Amino acid sequence: MHVKDLIENFLVNHLGTGLPAWGKALLALTNVFLILLLSWALLSAVGTLLRALNSRMVAHNPDIDERKRIETLTRVVRYVASVVIGALTIMLILAEIGISIAPILATAGVAGLAVGFGAQSLVKDYFTGFVMLIENQIRVGDLVEVAGKSGMVEEVTLRFIRLRDIDGSVHFVPNGVIATVTNRSREFSYAMIDIGVAYKEQLDQVRQVIAEAAEAFRADPVFGPRILEPIEFMGVEQLADSAVVLRCRFKVAPAEFGPVRREFLMRLKNEFDRRGIEIPFPSRTVYSRTQ
Repeated sequence: MHVKDLIENFLVNHLGTGLPAWGKALLALTNVFLILLLSWALLSAVGTLLRALNSRMVAHNPDIDERKRIETLTRVVRYVASVVIGALTIMLILAEIGISIAPILATAGVAGLAVGFGAQSLVKDYFTGFVMLIENQIRVGDLVEVAGKSGMVEEVTLRFIRLRDIDGSVHFVPNGVIATVTNRSREFSYAMIDIGVAYKEQLDQVRQVIAEAAEAFRADPVFGPRILEPIEFMGVEQLADSAVVLRCRFKVAPAEFGPVRREFLMRLKNEFDRRGIEIPFPSRTVYSRTQ
């Protein structure tokens, strides 16, 4: 029995009168307002609780990766709670204004079954998104490559992932099309560096110069904290047409491989110029035949 029915019965039993039509309408509107107010209060309480839990869990987890996971899960839980509370609010309002929700639910069930066959990709999006969240594959702030798109993760939902690439373009990738996730933000990254020098150079000397430049680079107050280990030489990568290509790498903090690589190459170029080490460029020798 609804609140307005209780009030009307009370008036009939004690006062011998019932509510007029305008009174019933006003009472229904009052109940709708109370339902909306309660829904708003419940959403606010859920938001406050999630923020408090997020702050507490982040404070007790110094690990950056775990913090990203907590923030991502908090976003998803807030989204699901909003959908559930919104659906319940709509059903209560319909019931309050006298519209039976039983036929609506029955119709929605049949329609949902029919739509399910035609919206399998949407169901796949939600299922894949749920699995990725449970397995902690992607979090907000990660640098990833999915479905041929790469960039920084700005939002993770059960249906899609929003990426922003280096050009500032935003990509919305449905979870259902993601077959492989390449995450460059887990624990550490490698800044791979290929360095080409002229064939006339002594490779041992070149390697020493690179090592000295790398040690000076690690002492830099800005880039030093991003480098986790000394430079690692991997040997000669290629004997190219005009250069001997040496490969080395830095073990760096997650997603820091790009800035570290670019800065070190710039400093190494200046050091090579100072030491007189030649960085070759493609050239061609032409012989003319005289008759």
